[in-house]
Amino acid sequence: MRDFAREFYQSPQWRKARESYLKEHKYICEMCGGVADTVHHIQHLNPTNIHDPNITLNRDNLMAVCRDCHAKVHTKYERRYTVDENGNVFSK
Repeated sequence: MRDFAREFYQSPQWRKARESYLKEHKYICEMCGGVADTVHHIQHLNPTNIHDPNITLNRDNLMAVCRDCHAKVHTKYERRYTVDENGNVFSK
């Protein structure tokens, strides 16, 4: 969890929204049909939008996913490693 989002993810508002969303979707992953245990933000949270409930708590911006699908979504859009001009690999 990123530092800027820690307070939000620990808030009662998020915990209630998360649990409600998972129950509404019967804990079924919206990507693969497996068991969902995570609620993913389609528009990723960042320091600019973290205090905007139209992004953070908007059900249209949420997706019930399993851990594997959540990892796939983030790996697809966020590179965790990069390579410098000398070919050295390092984490971001």
